[in-house]
Amino acid sequence: MKYYLITGASSGIGYATCQFLLKQGHFVFGSVRKEADAMRLQSEFGHQFKALVFDVCDDEGVAKAAGEVTKIVGKNGLAGLVNNAGIVVYGPLKELKLSEFERQMEVNVYGLLRVTKAFLHLLGAQHPQLFPAGKIINISSVSGIFTTPFLVPYCASKKAVEAITDGLRMELLPYGIDVVSILPGPVKTSIWAKADEQKNEFQGTDYENIMERSTRMIAKAEQKTIAPERVAQLINGIFANQKRRPHYIITANPWPMRIARLLPARWVDYFIKKNMKF
Repeated sequence: MKYYLITGASSGIGYATCQFLLKQGHFVFGSVRKEADAMRLQSEFGHQFKALVFDVCDDEGVAKAAGEVTKIVGKNGLAGLVNNAGIVVYGPLKELKLSEFERQMEVNVYGLLRVTKAFLHLLGAQHPQLFPAGKIINISSVSGIFTTPFLVPYCASKKAVEAITDGLRMELLPYGIDVVSILPGPVKTSIWAKADEQKNEFQGTDYENIMERSTRMIAKAEQKTIAPERVAQLINGIFANQKRRPHYIITANPWPMRIARLLPARWVDYFIKKNMKF
């Protein structure tokens, strides 16, 4: 039996990954922010699951969780860490409060790094190695390679996650710890539902009508989402050594994104302007 830690386990990719790994006979730690979610997951998943209540932005909470995990895993250490917890901050940079941009980075970037650093020793990042070398999987996004208007804070955070993934992978080579990123396209999860709520903050600005069209486009994209179970299956394959690439793009239709990446930036600007009716 191996031990894994998944952040953001209450729903979506995190929930599906916990479910998948438990079915493989592993022991899974899942982080949530609310006690009610912890109780729900503990009841659903049973004795081989341990809910950890902490916010990835809270140094003290993360450190306390690391202590709990250390006591349970003993000499086994962690076979894998999945940094999945994240949020979406939506809106035009011109009108967006700087504090909101900071909140985006605090959760998606600093939170990821905070959790990783707290659990690195259990993944074998020390000499002499007390634990077998584990793996780290960072849940990034196709937004990490292709920027879209009104999602710039989210895109920036995922570009940072890509840089951290590559840097960590190189820096942890002495310990044999592999670091991989998964870049999903739209996933069937509640994370995007808040975009519709956030658009109301920009009523009365120059962007009001454009934001209405943008949220309709997001709703349309959600009709072509991938199931979180597909991402969970990929995560299991990486942990089982069936997959060995440093980055994985998984989306319902990868061709529009691939084509957009090959087009000159001004062409992309033109198509954005036309579709958004700027």
